[in-house]
Amino acid sequence: MRLHEIKPAPGSTKHRKVVGRGRGSGHGTTAGRGGKGQTARTGSSIPAWFEGGQMPLIRRLPKRGFTNIFKRDYAIINVELLERFDSGQEVTPALLVSKRLIRPRSAGLKVLGTGALTKALMVHAHKFSQSAAAKIEAAGGKVQVIERD
Repeated sequence: MRLHEIKPAPGSTKHRKVVGRGRGSGHGTTAGRGGKGQTARTGSSIPAWFEGGQMPLIRRLPKRGFTNIFKRDYAIINVELLERFDSGQEVTPALLVSKRLIRPRSAGLKVLGTGALTKALMVHAHKFSQSAAAKIEAAGGKVQVIERD
């Protein structure tokens, strides 16, 4: 092996595009920038939402609704999810968070009535749907509402 035989690995180097060196190069005249106008100039950057001075779509549409600052987002679980716990166990929001069934940053826990329950459980939650409370009590369990501050 000699010094003049050493070459970089295939694909490791890339040739720089040379523009503005005549029509024969294929990158002459406009140098790959297209025609004249705003985008052919140096430093041009137009936001994707810009509509050429026309009134933008977001300003043409009417405003609707509002954000309720008092809204509480409850973590929701269904009765069928409680089937995985042992009979007689107390199910609390802290237990559900530790088992990664709900997220810890919710405003509270609401139990809904989808599915069936065969085990007697003591369920602590901030809210219960009527069907969920009926199914828990029908299985021999108890419903305990956690009071909010």
